[in-house]
Amino acid sequence: MAFLDKLGVSLPIIQAPMAGVSTPELAAAVSNAGALGSIGVAATDAAGARKMITGVRNLCGKPFNVNVFVHQPMQTDIDRERAWLAAMAPLFDKYGAEPPQALRPIYKSFIEDDEMLALLIETAPAVVSFHFGLPDTARISALKDVGCVLLATATNLAEAAAATKAGIDAVVAQGWEAGGHRGVFDPDAPDGRLGTMALTRLLVQRCGLPVIAAGGIMDGQGIRAALDLGAVAAQLGTAFVSCPESSADSAYREALAGPSAMNTVMTSAISGRPARGLPNRFTQWGETVGLPHPGYPMTYDAGKALIAAAKAAGETGYAAQWAGQGAPLSRSMPAAELVALLATELNSPNRRV
Repeated sequence: MAFLDKLGVSLPIIQAPMAGVSTPELAAAVSNAGALGSIGVAATDAAGARKMITGVRNLCGKPFNVNVFVHQPMQTDIDRERAWLAAMAPLFDKYGAEPPQALRPIYKSFIEDDEMLALLIETAPAVVSFHFGLPDTARISALKDVGCVLLATATNLAEAAAATKAGIDAVVAQGWEAGGHRGVFDPDAPDGRLGTMALTRLLVQRCGLPVIAAGGIMDGQGIRAALDLGAVAAQLGTAFVSCPESSADSAYREALAGPSAMNTVMTSAISGRPARGLPNRFTQWGETVGLPHPGYPMTYDAGKALIAAAKAAGETGYAAQWAGQGAPLSRSMPAAELVALLATELNSPNRRV
């Protein structure tokens, strides 16, 4: 618990920073309950991030985590984009809409976002976490200089070793079971698809940093299992989607409570990066399209346009409903109640709850 004590967090529970789902209200409720709440600012700019950080601080005075995406910017491939948009055209036509004429990199990587860096230095949240990679030494040093504790996602030992060398304070061991975007540094490299428990134990033994287990953990017994393997905490994302404080819409909540939760799938068709979610019309289309996507986040530009067009026509089957393999264990209750229940289960590891 030394790592958590340093943060002033009493429970070994971290709410995952789910961009597009986590809200200031959710993060504040989790932190106020003794765990570590998180917000994801990868889908917004510095002004939007400032509003979210201020929102959390207006609701609680406890530590919380701010997550950014650190993907390598991709070059535009016009031919690939045109082929992708042509393949999507019948989907847009079905809902009376036109696909975008061109695709934009709608999410700016922290690698090149100087305004986001300046905001984080100014506001100095207790924790800043990185997904998809690591920023350069200067950015890491600047954040550490203002007292931020730094976390980075790792899906294998090599990524964890890179985080250690870069001066990161702890690694989030993201197993193959995890919902949302897979945090691989290079999405084109072979992926060993290590499960949460195997990866957690591997990193505990070999990377030399505190390890936070993430992926498929939904209850206190799962948290206890991660701690028994040497993790200092467990990060839960899908477990908090059904909380009323999250921004998940009613269709997302209904799907999470339905039979599709038993069969989550990994897809790159929605965003251009592998991400695990509930199966729907979009993921099914992605399995049959047979074309290379335009890369991240350009693919997400097309994906979001299709999601919006379908939703406007009353169709929610193209939504990005991210969820991990533990989705069937989801429980709907206020975030503070969920944290309290997780703590109770954690302290009663041998009793079925």
